[in-house]
Amino acid sequence: MSAVEVREEALQMRLKGLRLPGFLAHYAPLAERAIAEGWGPIEYLSELVDVEAAERSDRRLKRLLDEAELPPGKTLKNLELPRYPAPMRTQIQELCRGQFVSDATNVCLVGKPGTGKSHVMAAVARSLVERGSAVFYTTVAALVEKLVTAKRDLRLARELKRLDRFECLALDDIGYVQQDRAEMEVLFTLLAERYERKSVMITSNLVFSQWDQIFKDPMTTAAAIDRVVHHAVVLEFPGPSYRAEQAERRAAVSAKEQRSGAVSS
Repeated sequence: MSAVEVREEALQMRLKGLRLPGFLAHYAPLAERAIAEGWGPIEYLSELVDVEAAERSDRRLKRLLDEAELPPGKTLKNLELPRYPAPMRTQIQELCRGQFVSDATNVCLVGKPGTGKSHVMAAVARSLVERGSAVFYTTVAALVEKLVTAKRDLRLARELKRLDRFECLALDDIGYVQQDRAEMEVLFTLLAERYERKSVMITSNLVFSQWDQIFKDPMTTAAAIDRVVHHAVVLEFPGPSYRAEQAERRAAVSAKEQRSGAVSS
């Protein structure tokens, strides 16, 4: 092995040790390009650093998206913003900028089933991830089940610590869950743990005055609402079910096509 090969092998080992995979993958082809185009050493190093930074950013985004477990297809791009009132559209776009996470503010999305609450929350969550925030999206039912199991196995503190890694929890469908006492207690514990420290987004088809259906005990209900709403943006979703409207449009299109087929035949 020549002296040059020995030095190159040593360089590759040091780049691996320093965890610079972008440098490792691109230093040789970029060096050839630098020679061909007459780059100076600063220009070469700057280009190499840019490649490393870009690849590191891409890896972090992929990791955040994997951890977020966002529902597929629910993004800001395919959200029909014009169907919402202008003030609400402004609020949604502002939430996507993510300042509420920095302020440990909560977001409550309240309205009838099918009005787009989950889609809006998922779109905001994805925007947060794309801005570099750690987010976890889950249904309340699934999360409560996991927390109850963790409590039974004496792992609740560990599970809450794991969830604390996320700057924002996006909790879908709190209004569909009719908790027993054990479920209510772990949900309340989670909300209390994050109070004024980390953000929570919650969708609900129940207005706050109906949350006693979830937490049962009046004092616990009041305490839970206080911890959620004290520092919160509340989005109230008006109008009929969006899913029902879509179904009606599809039915109308199908009927029209059938009539057209009957006429042509």
